Amino acid sequence: MAAMAGSGVGGPSLSGPRGTTERTVFLFDRRWEQGDPREKALSCGEETYRGFRNAVCQALGISSEDNFVITTTNRKEVTEDNFSEIVQEGVTLYLLQSVDQMLLSATKERIDFLPHYDTLIKSGMYEYYASEGQNPLPFAFAELIDNSLSATSRNTGIRSIQIKLLFDDSQGKPAVAVIDNGSGMTSKQLNNWAVYRLSKFTRQGDFESDHSGYVRPPPVPRSLNSDISYFGVGGKQAVFFIGQSARMISKPADSHDVHELFLSKEDFEKKEKNKEAIYSGYIRNRKPSDSSHITSDDERSLHNLIKEERDKKSFTAVVVTGVQPAHMQYLKNCFHLWTRQLAHIYHYYIHGPKGNEINATMKEAGPFNNIDIEILMFEKGKVPKMVNLREIKDDMQTLYINSAADTFEFKSHVEGEGIVEGIIRYHPFLYDKETYPDDPCFPSRLKDDDDDDDCFVVEKGARGKRPIFECFWNGRLIPYTTVEDFDWCAPPKKRGLAPIECYNRISGALFTNDKFQVSTNKLTFMDLELKLKDKNTLFTRVFNGQEQRMKIDREFALWLKDCHEKYDKQIKFTVFKQITTRTDMTSKRMQSPWATYSAIEWDGKTYRTGQLVKTIKTLPIFYGSILQFFLHGDHDGDVYATGGEVQVAVEPQALYDEIKTIPISKLDRTVSEKTVKKYIEDEMARLPDRLSITWPEGDELLPNETKLAGTPIGALRIEILNKKGEAMQKLPATSHGGSKKLLVELKVILHSPAGNKEIISHISQHGGKWPYWFKKMENIHKLGSYTLKLQVVLNESNADTYAGRSLPSKIFKFNIVEGKPEKFSVGLLDPPFQVGVPFNIPLDLQDEFGHPTQLTTDIKPVLEASGLTLQYEEISKGTSCIIKGVTAKGHVNNYLGKNFSLKVILPGLKEDTQILKIRLLPGPPHQLKVKPDSEILKIENGTSFPFQVEVLDEAGNITAQPKLIVHCKFIGAPNLPVYAVDCSNAGTNILTGPVVYVQNIKKDQILKARIEIPSCKDVPPVEKTIKLLPSSQVARLQIFSVEGQKAIQIKHQDEINWIAGDVMHNLIFQMYDEGEREIIITSDLAEKIKVNWTPRINREHLIQGLLPDVKVPTSVKDVRYCLITFHDEHVSLESAFTVRPLPDEPKHIKCKLKGPNTLQMGEELQSEIDVMITDQYGNQIQTLSASCVNSLGVSGNGLDKSNLKTTWQESTQTMTVKGIRFNPGPPGSKELCFAWREFSDFVRVNLTSGPPVKLRLMDWPELEEIISASQQHKTDENGRANLGVISIHGPRGEHTLQLKASYNRSTLVCPIIKFNVLSDPEKPVCLNVKYDKNASFAAGSTFPDFMVSVISEDSSIIKNINPGRIVMKMWEGQNSGNRVPANATTFGCSKVKDGKDEGFFYFRDKMVPERVGTYSIQFAYATDKTNILTSEQIIIEVVPNDPVQLQPDCLPATPVVSNVRTVASRTLVKDLCLHIKDEYNNRTGNDLVGKIIATIKSSNEEDTEIPLFQGMVKTLEFPFNRGSAEINLVLAENSPGRDSTEYILEFEPHLPALTKPLEPYHLSFMFYNDFKKQQRMATLTRERDELSKSITAYRNMFDTTEQLITEIKCQAEEAETRESHLKNELKKHQIDIPQTNILQYVDSLIKQKTLEQEEVKKHPRRSCTLSNYPKDNPDILGKIAHLAEIEDDKAAKVISWHMASDMDCVVTLTTVAARRIFDETQGRQQVLPLDSVYKKSLPGWNRNLPHLRNGRNHFRPIGNPVFARDLLTFPENVEHCQIVFGMLLGDTIIIDNLDAANHYRKEVVKITHCPTLLTREGDRIRSNGKFGGLQNKAPPMDKLRGMVFGAPMPKLFRTLSEQIDLLQQYRTAVEKLHTVNEDLHLHLQSLNSPEMQKKKQELAEQEKNLQQIEQKLGMTPSGKSTELLLQPEALDMCDSPTPPKRMRR
Repeated sequence: MAAMAGSGVGGPSLSGPRGTTERTVFLFDRRWEQGDPREKALSCGEETYRGFRNAVCQALGISSEDNFVITTTNRKEVTEDNFSEIVQEGVTLYLLQSVDQMLLSATKERIDFLPHYDTLIKSGMYEYYASEGQNPLPFAFAELIDNSLSATSRNTGIRSIQIKLLFDDSQGKPAVAVIDNGSGMTSKQLNNWAVYRLSKFTRQGDFESDHSGYVRPPPVPRSLNSDISYFGVGGKQAVFFIGQSARMISKPADSHDVHELFLSKEDFEKKEKNKEAIYSGYIRNRKPSDSSHITSDDERSLHNLIKEERDKKSFTAVVVTGVQPAHMQYLKNCFHLWTRQLAHIYHYYIHGPKGNEINATMKEAGPFNNIDIEILMFEKGKVPKMVNLREIKDDMQTLYINSAADTFEFKSHVEGEGIVEGIIRYHPFLYDKETYPDDPCFPSRLKDDDDDDDCFVVEKGARGKRPIFECFWNGRLIPYTTVEDFDWCAPPKKRGLAPIECYNRISGALFTNDKFQVSTNKLTFMDLELKLKDKNTLFTRVFNGQEQRMKIDREFALWLKDCHEKYDKQIKFTVFKQITTRTDMTSKRMQSPWATYSAIEWDGKTYRTGQLVKTIKTLPIFYGSILQFFLHGDHDGDVYATGGEVQVAVEPQALYDEIKTIPISKLDRTVSEKTVKKYIEDEMARLPDRLSITWPEGDELLPNETKLAGTPIGALRIEILNKKGEAMQKLPATSHGGSKKLLVELKVILHSPAGNKEIISHISQHGGKWPYWFKKMENIHKLGSYTLKLQVVLNESNADTYAGRSLPSKIFKFNIVEGKPEKFSVGLLDPPFQVGVPFNIPLDLQDEFGHPTQLTTDIKPVLEASGLTLQYEEISKGTSCIIKGVTAKGHVNNYLGKNFSLKVILPGLKEDTQILKIRLLPGPPHQLKVKPDSEILKIENGTSFPFQVEVLDEAGNITAQPKLIVHCKFIGAPNLPVYAVDCSNAGTNILTGPVVYVQNIKKDQILKARIEIPSCKDVPPVEKTIKLLPSSQVARLQIFSVEGQKAIQIKHQDEINWIAGDVMHNLIFQMYDEGEREIIITSDLAEKIKVNWTPRINREHLIQGLLPDVKVPTSVKDVRYCLITFHDEHVSLESAFTVRPLPDEPKHIKCKLKGPNTLQMGEELQSEIDVMITDQYGNQIQTLSASCVNSLGVSGNGLDKSNLKTTWQESTQTMTVKGIRFNPGPPGSKELCFAWREFSDFVRVNLTSGPPVKLRLMDWPELEEIISASQQHKTDENGRANLGVISIHGPRGEHTLQLKASYNRSTLVCPIIKFNVLSDPEKPVCLNVKYDKNASFAAGSTFPDFMVSVISEDSSIIKNINPGRIVMKMWEGQNSGNRVPANATTFGCSKVKDGKDEGFFYFRDKMVPERVGTYSIQFAYATDKTNILTSEQIIIEVVPNDPVQLQPDCLPATPVVSNVRTVASRTLVKDLCLHIKDEYNNRTGNDLVGKIIATIKSSNEEDTEIPLFQGMVKTLEFPFNRGSAEINLVLAENSPGRDSTEYILEFEPHLPALTKPLEPYHLSFMFYNDFKKQQRMATLTRERDELSKSITAYRNMFDTTEQLITEIKCQAEEAETRESHLKNELKKHQIDIPQTNILQYVDSLIKQKTLEQEEVKKHPRRSCTLSNYPKDNPDILGKIAHLAEIEDDKAAKVISWHMASDMDCVVTLTTVAARRIFDETQGRQQVLPLDSVYKKSLPGWNRNLPHLRNGRNHFRPIGNPVFARDLLTFPENVEHCQIVFGMLLGDTIIIDNLDAANHYRKEVVKITHCPTLLTREGDRIRSNGKFGGLQNKAPPMDKLRGMVFGAPMPKLFRTLSEQIDLLQQYRTAVEKLHTVNEDLHLHLQSLNSPEMQKKKQELAEQEKNLQQIEQKLGMTPSGKSTELLLQPEALDMCDSPTPPKRMRR
């Protein structure tokens, strides 16, 4: 039975019989050309070929009797025998007429090429992109060639491999094709090729169905077995490294069809974008040469490739398109380079095991001559390039083979089947060069040594830095792996049989088989060098094809020595001289050591020191004599070397004087010594000798001649003559270089005290047609002695010697002196220059060149200046020329002076005129000029007069000088001012000052003004007459009020009464001047008048003399102050008056309630009402009388007027109303009306109800839940009380609610309300504490047992509580609140005995504090991390324990007494209080009554002389009440007793109530007979007490330090234990901690682990894309899809689908929060409040699966069943999430598949109900047994639209988190250990510090002093006294509020 569908078209589906396996196959009917070309999908379950054939016939609608065959795409016919093997899921089959029928149209075969799992396992190997400095493209081609070599390995004929570079743009885009004639690939093999990492070893089983497994080829020489296509990686990497897409075309030999597979980056990206299966595609099966599917113009070049398929029996073509542009440029431009690299890689496959021996007489016939690797490159418009790798002659292996003189072969066997063949070649040194071939990638030396002239470098080894061995794997080069050397072929540390340089002349190759691992792209060996250099690896030499077992190192050394002696052509150094250092070498490494020799033997000749030689290959070639030979290295005696250097002195030395060092190879071995000597003699013949000088233009310079400055020296003509008198221009030419030109240098040198200075330097060349020539010199003008020198020098170097000889020269000496005066300059003048003040002008005379000279003739200077009269006294001559006594007169602009150009002329000089700028200042003061000029001046009184004064010099210029003060004195009246002005700066100024004022002036008055300069007596004063006029300024201001025709003056500060609110009109003002003249008011004056009662003033009215109206205040309390002011620059006037308002006529009535405005029904208003009469502005009328009361009336609604009273208040001028009361009526606001005459006013009062008489409940809300609370509420103004939400706590059941109200001690009762209280049995509400409440808490005893239980709302005890959450806290004192102090002591609960009393927690054996007082105890239960439930505080009183001792409050000082008369000296104790105390120093015995008996005893029992108390008694009794007794003891006068003796006071308590007597208290005292001695001993006793205290303090300090160190040591041990424990924990995680740099290592590990954790976190994982609901409320948990995570993908899909309707639901803790979300989303959002879930019906989270009964299987399930809820993990809120998913999922089970689910259900229903079953394949069987249909089948994951549970973090993330946590803890532990150890070290160091040692020494000294004092006192030192000294400290310690340590713990 089958189902059939076309491509994209569905068809019917029929299921096969039960138990058969359905599979889908794809059919192509290619029997006829006109058949359906589409693919047919056939779903069948038949198990036989016959049934399958019938199903095919039925599906295709053909008769079963038709003749056809069914074949695979590889043309393998399906038969009954192979049916089950071939017809598998997804196979593609053909319907053909016969097996060998031509494929009439192309088909597509479905394939999958998912990467093999090796992709992950071996993904760490780096690819060939790590190019080692080389372009990796040839290595990518090599991967494709490897495939072709493997494919052609079974060819019997030519193995052809072609690489075609199709770069012709006219044929489409660039492409690369690799084509071979190998066996080709079937479609299955092509499918296998596409699977990444599918190596030849894994191509079997499910992957390889066409062939058997991999078989290793038999061994062949050099492992050239072509077995190099290996890993299933390189081909894919290579094609996608070269380009963007690859087309695999292949045809096997026995197939009629061509199989074609196309892979592209673009196709992969498209599939990924469309979320299709990336690693799936189609293989096109077509007939050969069919290119109809190539439709793109970019691939036009493929048509020609496909056409070539027709004649090929089998082939494979790899066509790469989308070639990278950079690759294309490299392939074009570096064609020779990369083809040469390929020839190197496959050298031995191309040329055979012996390689390319070019000089071999005949080639051996072998299996490798049939490999042809051709490379063709086609470019547009160019001839195709073609090269066969066999034709390349310059690849490195060819160069190595053909430059070698001998070979050394060896072999090694590694780890069983691993075989390495090796060959070493020797490249000899021949005469002057190494024959080791150069590698372009590793050049060993410079290409052309002949280009270097002067720098000769000793050659490095021939091989340079290259390693010896290249490595070949199965005959193919592994390019990135080389082996430097082996121990037996490396250069020896000591001198061996052969020179050290011979080891650098060897090259080699290693050939391995495939037992050595290489990287997947065959670029590097994985472990070749390690295995070869292993100490167990043995090497054997191969000689004539046979292995010889002998010592390989000895054999190699002998072979190398033989090669050196036989093939190297070298130099022998003889006659050793010494070892030296050459500083001429630039490289410091090459400067030493150098061995020097005197002779060498080279090529049959001997060269010695002093021998004449000639060079070759030098520039230039030179002749010379040998000085010595150099050989680098520390040599001694004769030695052979490949080369060295020779030091040559260039000949002739007289001509050259030069030494050169060149390589020995550059000596000319063919030249004779005679030839060299003749050359030297010829060179010495021509040398310059002297100079010939002539003066063609005159001006000859004679020796030692004196010339004036500037005198010319004539032109010079010079010739150079040799000894023969022949003129010459250059040195004789040499055979090894051009001749050097000769130049003549002229120098003029000035000899000065500072040294010689070269002032002229010229060099003349010979012009050919004219001789050496120097022009006339006219610039020699400096004074002094000169030398003119002519010198022959060499061109370029300017050397005046040659070959150690001086060249010809000539010298002239002469002097230069100054000339005649030709010009002058003006020297420094001495400013300032003033009018009429003489000054001097110095002159400096100079010759033509500026040299100072003297005036020799009589010259009269001429002085000129425009605007000035100039004259001088005389001019001085000689060395200094000065024009003396020059004076200037003229007009200058101002006191600053004026600039003038002063021209000085000296007639007769060449430059006779000099102009200098001078600034001429005014002269000294000469006269005073005052303006105005008139003699009589008029000014007003009260003004100041300005005088313009000018100080003038004799020329009338304004002048100035320091302290130039001008004064003006007024005469004619008293108190006149004096004016003064400073004219020092400008010479002129305004002379003014204070105003000139004369009092009471009514008419004109005459004054005198005298103006003078006190500091200049020579300047005459100036006098002026002043006429003083009365002032015309405002002097007086008056204000008037005009009423009718009468004006009333308002004086300053008058008070005016006016009606309130009225306006004062007609106010005017007048102003008068000093002469009592009225001033006409102008607009300017009006501007200066201001008033304060209005901001705006009418200026026009002011000009008319009118003031603004004044508005009188409306309130009689407001008094207006009016101010008028006038301000100008002369005077400030003001006038003010006050306006006081008066009340107007009565206009209103005002009522005011004095007191509360509320009154109760039936009662009088307690407050009075005042009635006041006011005017219109509210001002009270003060003119009323008592009779006005009669006009007042009062009315109101319901007003009871029976007790209404109205009275007049004379003092306040008001009426008072009392007795307001209302008749019974409705309460509320009441209005009272008060009327007086025609005026009225209202007062509002509140009438309230009378005393309450009943209570009524207004409304009662329907409450779902009531929680207990207790509150009181007040009623509002309406008598109502809003109780809000009533909270009630109470036991579960029906309750009644009774509301009551109280008023005035009476109670009002409301009707009873009934309600039910529900309780939560799991919610803790309180802690129940049980203990013996009658117990007494004695200090230091044990508490009774406390039994604590947690009580729920239903008063039941909650069980299963962690005991660690319950603690007991105790603190001293009593808190008012419920807060526990920070210093409270915490106790944990004790272990429950025998598991009894579940739910009860015991606190046993807890210690009662040792200090008496009030303590608080509280028990706390931590319900969660933040909430703590506490019990009520238990207040206990700690009482003293049993009495054990009699002690004073504080220890008294040791008494010192005597028996003298003075009472103070006899007093033993005064006011000593003794108390009964328990063992913890708590006072006790308050209920004890008795007595204390005091007795004196001696420390010596034999002593009978005992002091007596006063009254000569032995004992005294003191009453003991309320736990204490007060003691006063005095010795008797003249009491007996031994002098200087210590006695003891004994206080013995007699307390009848005590069953156990107490020990008496003892106090020692000293007794003396002598008063002075007693005083002295008292002093010693005080010292003893002070020492005792000090010693006690020291001991306490040392004890504390020791205790602290002990505790720190404990901490150190704990920290060390902690560190060790954490270190062991880290070791369990495979983390080892080093011994040093621990913190840095741990920090780096934490950083590394954190980065790894972040990488894991970033790794993509399944996530829920459904948006979560905002968690703005702690009661919102979120949407169900976000609450859980599932690790397994299949389970996640099916559970998410199963819960699809609930995934979007928001879970809340409370219904309130759910309702709020419901309201906010308008009912669109699903919500689930957890407080509405009935939890008792939820399944147990740890319940067993249904098939388990009593821990045993009822039946054996299949399919791995598990509860769905067990697959969930909850990131947070675990308890709440378990409720949610327990309710929604219930007992839903996950199982593998539908069959297993049906089996499970069938068995479960036999014993119990079966829950819903979900399969991992996506099926569902409901709990009612129903399954099938779309509604019970989960869709694919992508159809769930993101509503899927996310995946949790991987286990690695949690492991890393644990490791990071451990590392952080370990780091903290290490730091703590370090800190504690450091602290311990510091304390130990402090304990042993000098300060502590000093304190210990002080303690010892004090103890010693104490002993001495006690000896002096006659006291016996004892430990008891020390204990007594320590007792006060113990008392103080008990006062500390901190509990003892045992209690704190």
